[in-house]
Amino acid sequence: MKNSHEPSWLRVPERSEVPSEVETLFQKFEHKVGFVPNVAKVFSLTPEHFLRWFHYYDFLLRNEQSPLSRKEREMIALVVSSENKCEYCLASHSAYLRDITKDAILPDVLIHNYRRAELSERERAILDFAIQLTKESYEMDESNVQTLRDIGLTDEAIFETAQVAAMFNFTNRLANALGWKPNEEFYSQSR
Repeated sequence: MKNSHEPSWLRVPERSEVPSEVETLFQKFEHKVGFVPNVAKVFSLTPEHFLRWFHYYDFLLRNEQSPLSRKEREMIALVVSSENKCEYCLASHSAYLRDITKDAILPDVLIHNYRRAELSERERAILDFAIQLTKESYEMDESNVQTLRDIGLTDEAIFETAQVAAMFNFTNRLANALGWKPNEEFYSQSR
């Protein structure tokens, strides 16, 4: 078994091994947040997969033209990751949500039981949809979509809600199966 301080149970490439496009992203992370997130280090084992995944992930979570707010997208990330017990995404996305909301309590409540959080009707419906997609997508039907339409979400917003939830179901499973460890910096960020 690997050292518990390693970012993954798999081999993590040295910086000197990664292609220039990956190194450029690493430098952007260092400039923006002061460190390279372990998810990037681990994913760099397959550079083309990493770059394709990251561009989609980055677009889903940070697109300023999104019909969902950044807060809503980060809340989806947290409740899905909580349901999947993904240590990596819980640490990183609670830090991101604390940073964008300046609320140190909301991420912890969402992690433990989002049903007890003080949420708007829209936020609660979005999170309910994301959890059902995570736990029982095979039972979903048009009424689940209609519930979101009834509170004012467009079909584009509903599609994006499903995409963000699906992205985290995908990433949570990779992280859990391959032993991804969060950077320690996430735990104290924006507290």
